[in-house]
Amino acid sequence: MNPTRIVIMAKAPVPGFCKTRLIPYLGADKAAHLARKMLSHTCREALHADVGPVELCVTPPPNSESWKNNPASEAVPQSVQWSAQCEGDLGQRLADICQRAIQQKEHCLMIGTDCPELRASHLQQASAALVHHDASLIPVDDGGYILLGVKRFLPSLFANMAWSTADVYALTVERMQAAHWRVWEGDILHDIDRAQDLRWLPQNWPERELI
Repeated sequence: MNPTRIVIMAKAPVPGFCKTRLIPYLGADKAAHLARKMLSHTCREALHADVGPVELCVTPPPNSESWKNNPASEAVPQSVQWSAQCEGDLGQRLADICQRAIQQKEHCLMIGTDCPELRASHLQQASAALVHHDASLIPVDDGGYILLGVKRFLPSLFANMAWSTADVYALTVERMQAAHWRVWEGDILHDIDRAQDLRWLPQNWPERELI
């Protein structure tokens, strides 16, 4: 069975650069601190899933000043591989990651860092689903997805997509069905993008009380 590569896409958790929609409520420093916490959480869950290599694909590149001496860099476990996101929109960056993994004879799970509800068990289910399915998806309540898993490349999944809209998940499923793909779909989870989303943080995270 092909190994499953988990690729975590992340922005450098630098004040003013990440979680900008939360800055009016948390301030730039606290928003960046939350981003660092979610990044660390996601890396731990991905490693705990133990389905294959874990890669952190970042912007700006790993050797940039945004990552040097950043507390987030020190919190990333040494077993996590680092890479840089390519140029282009989200679709081009996802397509690049997908193609690289498939060229290496790996299945690929692509995730972000904005969903603390995403656990190792979800990643294990999504990886296992790729044995008998062409793709695995976990939707979020805003109409997008927090996880896309594939074992082959389908360009239409990434081209001319209305990213950051409520139609992304439905359009992705529609395009998979048009290609006659078998699709595994997980339960709806929640991204942390806006102030009202803070209620979905773990109970022991203090940021949860700031809504």
